[in-house]
Amino acid sequence: MSRLAILEDVTGGGLANTDIRLAGNWQAIEAASRTTGIQSMATLQVRKSEELDGAFDLAVGQRAGGVLVLGSPFFSSHGQRIASLAAKTRLPAIYEHRGFVEAGGLMSYGPDHRDIFDLVALYVDKILRGAKPGDLPVEQPTKFELVINMKTAKALGVTIPRAILLRADQVIE
Repeated sequence: MSRLAILEDVTGGGLANTDIRLAGNWQAIEAASRTTGIQSMATLQVRKSEELDGAFDLAVGQRAGGVLVLGSPFFSSHGQRIASLAAKTRLPAIYEHRGFVEAGGLMSYGPDHRDIFDLVALYVDKILRGAKPGDLPVEQPTKFELVINMKTAKALGVTIPRAILLRADQVIE
């Protein structure tokens, strides 16, 4: 793959992906693309659900070899549709969380949301017991998971290296 399309949520709701550029994550994406031989990246900005079809059509038109779907509440609420569009356009896609893969997406790598929800419950408990929210430390995810959908990989004609399959937290057959 030499061309990557990046699906970016610019709805303005939740954590804006434009903050990703400011937080240095965009530079990390660019650096990773250089080390993996990706020659060009196209950002497909989506503001509303009606633009999703056009974004995937544009990725195909630009001969993208795959799609990176940046994490966002908006994309999560359209997970089934996004996974279906990736399959329809025959574009391998990677997502931030397992919900997309369970909906038919190829693979995900990101924080284990179940672990995060457990942490949220602990914080709620502490607050209900009298802790001041401002006194609680900000915590970053510590558990990440790789989930791969082999049915989708086969449908797309994508071969997942054995070393990656062995590292996966879950392989969906």
